[in-house]
Amino acid sequence: MTATTPTGDQLWSRCAGCATLLYRKRLRRNLDVCPECGRHARLAAPERLRQLVDPDSFTALPDRAVQVDPIVFVDELPYPHRLSAARAATGLAEAVLCGTATIGRHRCALAVMDFRFLGGSLGCAVGELIVRTAERALDAGVPLVLVTASGGARMQEGALALMQMATVSQAVAGLREAGLLTVSVLTDPTYGGVAASFATNTDVLIAESGARMGFAGPRVIRQVTGRSLPEGFQTAHFLLRYGQVDMVTPRHALRGRIAALLAAAAAGRRPGTRPGVPARDPASRPARADDGSHPAPTRPADAWETVRLARHPGRPTTLDYLETAFDGFVELHGDRLGRDCPAVVGGLARLDGRHVVVVGHQKGHDSAELAARNFGMASPAGHRKALRLMRLAARLGLPVVTLVDTPGADPGVDAEQQGQAAAIAENILALSVLPTPVVAVVTGEGGSGGALALAVADRVLMLQHAVYSVISPEGCAAILWPGRAATAQAARALRLTAPDLHRLGIIDEIVPEPRPAAHHDPQATAHAVREAVSANLLPLLDVPTPSLVRRRRQRFRRFGAARSGIRAGSR
Repeated sequence: MTATTPTGDQLWSRCAGCATLLYRKRLRRNLDVCPECGRHARLAAPERLRQLVDPDSFTALPDRAVQVDPIVFVDELPYPHRLSAARAATGLAEAVLCGTATIGRHRCALAVMDFRFLGGSLGCAVGELIVRTAERALDAGVPLVLVTASGGARMQEGALALMQMATVSQAVAGLREAGLLTVSVLTDPTYGGVAASFATNTDVLIAESGARMGFAGPRVIRQVTGRSLPEGFQTAHFLLRYGQVDMVTPRHALRGRIAALLAAAAAGRRPGTRPGVPARDPASRPARADDGSHPAPTRPADAWETVRLARHPGRPTTLDYLETAFDGFVELHGDRLGRDCPAVVGGLARLDGRHVVVVGHQKGHDSAELAARNFGMASPAGHRKALRLMRLAARLGLPVVTLVDTPGADPGVDAEQQGQAAAIAENILALSVLPTPVVAVVTGEGGSGGALALAVADRVLMLQHAVYSVISPEGCAAILWPGRAATAQAARALRLTAPDLHRLGIIDEIVPEPRPAAHHDPQATAHAVREAVSANLLPLLDVPTPSLVRRRRQRFRRFGAARSGIRAGSR
């Protein structure tokens, strides 16, 4: 397997990664991925389409690229000669194949770049073809899928090629404004002007295993800086670690992953229904009053005992709930600014057949995972990741479910330097006006602003042995009592248990836990959470967006008006 996919009647191919000699038909059956070392060969655009789309579903755009030479560029050869040679070698008119198709029976528009054609460079014709594909997606109301493979903007077209970065990005922005999903599949290599524009400003970024992506290439960086580069620099897993992509997916799983994303987008835009809810018989709605009432547990628990139960390491985590209470979870990573906070997880999932976006804190069950997840304490990158996913939900018309379980936001020096306070504030502000239903569940600890950053919701639920407070009992005791011996007393004084908060109107419903607590029967707990979230979400799906946002804001407005002791004065 050479750097490019072998063509013709070759019977054997040598892998450029491990040098193994491979039977060509076997390699083709394995989607041009070496079965020995896993190296993904570059694919021509036609072959990429055959692997991704449903059979016989692709229809090419009627638009045809013409030969252009806008600045009459000449190096060793006139530019038109290079174009002619590229067309003869690849059988393509330009470095991108565009059209419409179905993937997993879901309609979409596609633009697939081909590195064989002048390095997949972005010129005027390539930009125009991708823009027309985006316009076709907008007209048809379907998602746009971009498969990138490029060295950057086309030098032979000068500043006009540079302008294509903005031209295509504006087309992507139009789709986002219309609430249409945009997906980039980054393949090897994606660099320069393509990486710095439409390849990375889509809603979801999928990096194919083995892909490399960056603005400047490794050779340029070494020459300019004179420094050696980190191991795996600019590779797919490097990008994932630094929050630049949502996921890394091997080639054999790409089609299924894209189909899952398209299915979620289709659910959010289905005519005649509210976001994320399939057509249903009104009689099928469970009989449940939407008055916020729910019987509290009859046995009052000691507050400090409840705190200890809420912190128990065996208690189900967000990832546990995503595996048991939800279906088809597709995790999305990163804040797109350089980090992926492991204390916050989120992505697309299904709840009783409805597509939703789920975001939650992730602690862990043992010391190693707790440390790796920073004990569920989100950094600014975690809050920005949550914000990105919630805004994606709003664009796609999908409800949001948040699972809150954190001692509080990360209190470290790095977090402060990266704007922790502003990141939390931005989440609270965004949730206040988010034009889609939001249901929050406090599943363990609800600590201070780090919890509220995911809990400004239309309905706030709380597990029976969870806690939710302005500060930890230890912190409160340290500030207001002589010593830590008063921790239990502080816990009682803070009124942080579910029954306390239900009486105060801060939460809407208490979700019962199996006896004696959630960690003794995680499966039953997950079932209770699923039923409670589903029942609370259903009525919200029928509320018009302006009313939904107004009611949410009124919900939080009453906490000040009712409890302040301030009476309105005469004017």
